[in-house]
Amino acid sequence: MTVPRDFQEPPRSRPDLVIGREDLFTSAREQLGRGGSVLLHGPAGIGKSTILRALAADYGGSARTVLRCSATESESHLPFLALADLFGLVLDEVSGQLPAAQRTALESALTGRGESTLQRDGLALRLAVLSALRALAAEGPVLVVADDLQWLDAASAELLGFAARRLGDTPVQMLCAVRTEGQEYDRHLRASPPDTLAVRLGPLSRTQVSALLDHRGYAPLSRSTIRDIHRTSGGNPLFALELGRALAESPTRPRPGEPLPVPTSLRALVLSRLEMLSDEARRTLLVASAGARPTLALLHAAGREQAEAETAQAAALGLLATEAEGPAVRFAHPLISAALYAEAPAQERRAVHAALSTAASDPIERARHLALATTGTDPEVAARLAEAGALARDRGAPSMAASLGLLAARHTPADSTPGPDERRLLAAEDAITAGEADLARDIARDVLTRATVPAERVRAWMVVIEAAGQALGEVDAVFPQVLADAGDDPGLLALVHYQLAWRGLVVEGDFAEARQEAEHAAELAARGGDRRTELMALSFQASTETLMGHPGAPATVKRALREPQDPYVACHHNGAGSARFRWLIMSDRLPEARAVITALLREVRRRGMVESEVHFLRFLADTELRTGHCGRALDLARESLRLARDAGIGEGASAMLASLAEASAGDVERALALAREAADHAEVDGDQMYLSRALAALGYAQLVAGDPAAAVRSLRRVRELEQGLGINDPARGRWHGDLAEALVRIGEPGEAQDVIDTTRAHALRLGRESVLAVLDRAEALVRAARGEHEAALVRLASVRDRLGRLGYGLEEARAAFALARLRAQAAALPRTGNAPLPGPASYDEAARLFRRCRALPWLRQVDAAAAGGSTAVEPASVAPPVALDALEGLASMERQVASLVMEGATNREIAARLFISVKTVEATLTRVYRKLGIRSRVDIVRLAAGRRTT
Repeated sequence: MTVPRDFQEPPRSRPDLVIGREDLFTSAREQLGRGGSVLLHGPAGIGKSTILRALAADYGGSARTVLRCSATESESHLPFLALADLFGLVLDEVSGQLPAAQRTALESALTGRGESTLQRDGLALRLAVLSALRALAAEGPVLVVADDLQWLDAASAELLGFAARRLGDTPVQMLCAVRTEGQEYDRHLRASPPDTLAVRLGPLSRTQVSALLDHRGYAPLSRSTIRDIHRTSGGNPLFALELGRALAESPTRPRPGEPLPVPTSLRALVLSRLEMLSDEARRTLLVASAGARPTLALLHAAGREQAEAETAQAAALGLLATEAEGPAVRFAHPLISAALYAEAPAQERRAVHAALSTAASDPIERARHLALATTGTDPEVAARLAEAGALARDRGAPSMAASLGLLAARHTPADSTPGPDERRLLAAEDAITAGEADLARDIARDVLTRATVPAERVRAWMVVIEAAGQALGEVDAVFPQVLADAGDDPGLLALVHYQLAWRGLVVEGDFAEARQEAEHAAELAARGGDRRTELMALSFQASTETLMGHPGAPATVKRALREPQDPYVACHHNGAGSARFRWLIMSDRLPEARAVITALLREVRRRGMVESEVHFLRFLADTELRTGHCGRALDLARESLRLARDAGIGEGASAMLASLAEASAGDVERALALAREAADHAEVDGDQMYLSRALAALGYAQLVAGDPAAAVRSLRRVRELEQGLGINDPARGRWHGDLAEALVRIGEPGEAQDVIDTTRAHALRLGRESVLAVLDRAEALVRAARGEHEAALVRLASVRDRLGRLGYGLEEARAAFALARLRAQAAALPRTGNAPLPGPASYDEAARLFRRCRALPWLRQVDAAAAGGSTAVEPASVAPPVALDALEGLASMERQVASLVMEGATNREIAARLFISVKTVEATLTRVYRKLGIRSRVDIVRLAAGRRTT
C-alpha cells in the first residue's frame, strides 16, 4: 500500500474552521461512508480546503490508498502535473499490471521523458489512468483527494473525468473541492463519478462567525463589532478571520460610524479591479460605500451626475450587483464596499459624508453623515445627533440610537447641558435595550472613571449591573460602592434596592429576601417620584410572590398594573405585563396567557428590545408547549435560542426551554445536551433559580429518553433546590409528576406517593387544577404498581378528560398513553369483581393525541409499545461499550469525571461526588476534551450514546 505521508498520521480532531459546518460535514462523511463521492464548491475563502482536509483526515483511514493533488493557478499551464501528483508515488506499484502501450503512455506523461500528449496518446493515456485506478482498487478502497479543481491542468482534468465516468462499482471514491460562483460547479460535477454529492458551502451565520473568532482567540469582541465583521465579511470565514486579526493588531478599536480596519491582504484581494475604473467612477463608488442604502437617486443628489454610466461600468467589472428591480446600488460583496471606504483618505471620506448629509432623505442618516463629516466638538451637531437618536429609539432601533448617542457625546462640548457623559450613559442604556451588554458595560466603566455627580455614578453602576445579566455574583463588589454613591437619596436608593432584590433571588437563592428588597425598592421609588422604578419593583415583587405561592400575589399584580403606566415597563420582560403573564399561565388561564405574551412580543419587536424578545419568545414557546402545540413550541424555542446566542443574553434560560421543546417534539439527544448546557450556564452564573429549571428539563428529557433512574437523580436534586429556595408553587416548574412517574418506573412507589401528597397540598391551597390532574395521573401509576389496576384505569380515564378540558394537550396525550399501557397490562392479569374494563387495550387514541400535538418522541414510544406489546420504555444504557472504550486512555480522575458527565451530572454535582473543587472539574474536562479529540460536554454525551462525534 502506498499512501502519501499526510495521511499516514493518526486521525486528529477536526480543525477549528469546521465551526458552523457540522451538518454539512456529517452529510459529506455519510456520503463517503456509503461509498459515494463528494464535490465541495463555493467562493474563495469560504472554507472548502479546510473541510476537504478534515474529511480526508477523518475518512482517509478507511481507504487502503489515498491519492492527492492540489492545483495552483501559476502551474495550471503545465500538462499532466496533477496526474503526476496523484500517481507519481504509486507508478511502480501499478505499472506492471498495465498493458505495454498504456504503461508507456502513462510513464511518459508522469516522468516527462517522452513526448506524450493527449492528441497523440489520448486513448492509451485515458485507459491507463482507468486501469491504474482499477489495479489499486483491487488491493483495497481508493480515495482521490483533489483541491482547487478550477486550477487543474486541462490534460489531467480530462483524464480524471474520463476515468471517473467509467469506474462503475470499482471502490474508488473522489473527494474534490472547486472554487465556484453560483451554479458553475455543474461542469465539474459532470466530470465526477455518477454518485457524487455536490455540497455548496455558504456563508456562516453571525453566531458561527462569533464562535470562529472566539476559537481563534480574537475575543472578547462586542456584539456590535461581531455584527460589523459578519456584515463586512459576508459570512466568509477567511474574510472574517482576517478582519478579526486586523482588529486584534490595531492599537485602537474603531469608534461608532468608523469602518473596520481592512487588512492589506483583503484590500488587494477585492480591489484589484478598481484600477480599471475611471477616477470619477471610483468616486461614485466611494459615495455608495458611505451610504447606508445607496440608490441612483441618492448618488445624483450627492453630486454624482453620471451615476448610471459609472455604476454600469462597475457592474461590468463585477464590483456591483445591480438589482433586477428597483434603483438600489448593491456591491457584489460587502467587503468591496468596506475596502473601498477604508482605502480612501480621511479628507475625501469627510467630503463624501458632507455631501450625503444634505442628500440623504432620512433625518437619522443626515445626522449620522453630518457627524462623520465634522471634526471636533460642535453643540449644534451634537443636538441633531441626540434628536436622531431619540427618533431611532422611537422607531425601535436602539442599537442605532446607541451609536448616534456616542457620536453625539463625541461632538458635545465638556461644559454643555446635557454633558457628554450624560449622553454616553443614555447610549449605554440604549445598548442594554439592544442586547449589546458588552458595549454598554464598556461605556459605563469609562464614565465611572470621570463622573463625580452621584446621579451619574449610580446610573453608570446600574448599567454595569444590568450588563452582568444572570451572572450577578460577578458584580457583588459593586453594591457597596453604589450604595455609598446613592447616599440617602430615595430615588437613587430605589434603583440599588431593585438590583439587590435580583441579587437576593439569583445569587442567594432566597425568595423571601428578594421579595422584601423589591417591596422596599417600590416604597423608595414612590417617595422619590420615580414611577418607572416603582413599577419595575412591583412587577418583580408580583413575580416572586407568584412563584412562592404567596397569597398576596394577585393584589401585587393589580398594583403593578395600576395607572399611570410606563410604556417601557409595560412591555419589559421583568415588567408588569410579564408578571401578569406568569400569574395567568400558572393559574391555568392559557388562552389569556397566550394573548398577553403575543401582544408583548409584538411590542418589544417594534421597540427593538432584544433581551425582552428573547424571553418573550421563550414564554410563548412554553405556552404553546403546555397547550399541546409542540411543533410550534419547538420552532419558537429554537428561534429564542438562536437570538439568545446571537445576542449573548438569556442563553441558559433559552437552552432550558429548547430542551423541553426538543424532548417533546424534536431530538431527545439534543434535548439532553441542551439541558446540560443550561445547567452549566446556571452554575457558571451562580444562578440557583435557573439551575433548578435546567435540571427539571434534564429530568424530563431523561424520562422521555427512557432512563427513569437518571430522571430520578436529576429531579430529586430539583426538589432539594426548590425547597432551599422557598418555591412552593408546583405550577412553576411542573416537574413533580415526572418525578413521581420516574420513581414508579424504578420501583419506588412509596417515595412517589410522598412526592404526590406533599405537592398536592400546595396545589390544593393555590388552586392549581392542571397540577392536581397530573398528580392524579402519577398516583394512578402508583396504584397500578401496587396491583390496584381497575382503580388506576378509572383514575386515568378521568384525568385524561380533565386535562383535555383544561387545554393541556400534551399532558392529555400522556394520560391517554398511560391508560393504554395499563389496559394492555390489565388485559393479561386475572380480574377481581365483575366490573368491566373501561375500554379496549388500544394505543390508537394516544397516537392520535400525540400526532395532533406533533409530539414525535412520544409518538415513537406509542408506536413501539403498540408494535412490541411493551408496557414501559426500556431504560437507556448509560455508557455502551463504545463509550467505555473511548475512556480507556484517560487517567483515573479524568475517567471518573467523564463518566459522571455521561450520567448527566453538572460540574457542581461532580465536584461534590468526587470531593474536588468545581475549578478542578473544569480543568479535568479540558484535558478530557483534548485527549478524546472533542470540544464539549455535548460530544461526551454523544460518546455515551454510542455515536461518533461530528
